[in-house]
Amino acid sequence: MKRLFTAAAFAGALSVLATAAFAMAPTKSMTTGLGPVLTDTNGMTLYTFKKDKPGKSMCNGKCAVAWPPLMAAAGAKAEGDYSVITRDDGTSQWAYKGMALYGWVKDQKPGDTTGHGFKNVWEVARP
Repeated sequence: MKRLFTAAAFAGALSVLATAAFAMAPTKSMTTGLGPVLTDTNGMTLYTFKKDKPGKSMCNGKCAVAWPPLMAAAGAKAEGDYSVITRDDGTSQWAYKGMALYGWVKDQKPGDTTGHGFKNVWEVARP
């Protein structure tokens, strides 16, 4: 009986942890020289692409090498301002207020914003 209770308690704890993982925002925010920006969990600045449409990424192929999508794990769920979009290759990417989120390979450290204004189509993602 004690083992059954322990197994049930363990299963319940795993369920709570799984729910908490999906409820957590996939980004953080940080204040930079450009003001507050969204970052990934490592503090690297995230960007939006003006050629994207809400819910649709237009950055694929070589573009996605330079501007890596903020990928969403299988089973990730939308919550609040965050949604999960399906990319052309079938993978999942996080979006904020409908706009896909990307990193920039030339940012070297947390807080860098070197991609802002690139070719007038990339902007820091703002909370």
